[in-house]
Amino acid sequence: MNEPVRPAPAQYLREDSIRGGMDLLLFAHKSHLRKADDELAKLKLGRAHHRVLYFVARRPGLTVANLLDLLGITKQSLNRIQKDLLARGLMVQEVGKQDRRQRLLRLTTEGQALEQRLFDDLHDNMLRAYSEAGEAAVNGYWLLMQALMSPEARKQFASFHRKA
Repeated sequence: MNEPVRPAPAQYLREDSIRGGMDLLLFAHKSHLRKADDELAKLKLGRAHHRVLYFVARRPGLTVANLLDLLGITKQSLNRIQKDLLARGLMVQEVGKQDRRQRLLRLTTEGQALEQRLFDDLHDNMLRAYSEAGEAAVNGYWLLMQALMSPEARKQFASFHRKA
């Protein structure tokens, strides 16, 4: 591996370092999701579909309202994606047992298999990166990513992980 590019010591708050950090986010995001994007494209699905599959896999029985909150998208946008995933047999929607107004989402066996295939590559890439960077860097990454979040998003993230 090439030696990592680092900001100059004690200059990490300068604009060029901050822009470099943005560059890192954008390049890493594109590279990290490339294989998943390719597989999704073969199925005529996109990243929005992937995000729904991911969160429903993480929380089977997730309500539509909670999913909207997690994704931060409009009902109209989710409705289009949800209809597509339901029609393809990748996800099912059930009526809530305690509150019949709730719509609970679960992946079908086929949906679980697709999400797992997508995640396997992402897992391997994260594992490689974590191993290469080391524990201190991974802890720093977790802190940095949370610091990038709004206070509301941090609360949501913490709540999501408490339920894990």
